[in-house]
Amino acid sequence: MKRKLYELAHSRAGDKGNTLIVSVIPYDERDYGMLCEKVTADAVREHLREIVSGEVIRYELPNISALQFVCSQALLGGVTTSLGMDTHGKSLSYALLEMEM
Repeated sequence: MKRKLYELAHSRAGDKGNTLIVSVIPYDERDYGMLCEKVTADAVREHLREIVSGEVIRYELPNISALQFVCSQALLGGVTTSLGMDTHGKSLSYALLEMEM
């Protein structure tokens, strides 16, 4: 049975220039290993393929049971230069949490 990522984790996000930085933090630390297995850089790149056109790099943070993704070319040129509506990282973190696992 597939589940949405938001059922297992929450997210924090930020944006710098044209780069999205988004963290995925499980509600229950025991789910961290499963998130490491399922929420890969390739899975995030595929899920956000219409938003992120650059590289996706995943960092594992086992000491705080979190994953961090750095997604380049993700904000339509950057928050302060884009004419796109609501391209901030916080909005894109909700898009990531819609990912099915």
